[in-house]
Amino acid sequence: MRRLTILLGALTLVGACSDNGSGPAWYESGDVSYDSVKAAHDACTAKGGDYQLKPGGDPTHMGDYVCQKKASQ
Repeated sequence: MRRLTILLGALTLVGACSDNGSGPAWYESGDVSYDSVKAAHDACTAKGGDYQLKPGGDPTHMGDYVCQKKASQ
C-alpha cells in the first residue's frame, strides 16, 4: 500500500510538471544558424515585417525571434 501511495504521488508530480499549454518549449524551435535566420528574415521581409529578437530573448534560440509589422508612417 505504501508503494502505491509513493507511485501515485510521483505520477502526480510528473503530471504537474508537464505541458502548461503555452506553446512549444524553447528547445523545440531549434538553434540559430546563419541560414535559418536568413530564411526567416527574408520570409518576414516579404510579408512586410521586421524580423527581430524578442525583448530579453536568447539570440541562440530561433523561438526567441519574432516577425513584427513595421510601424506605418
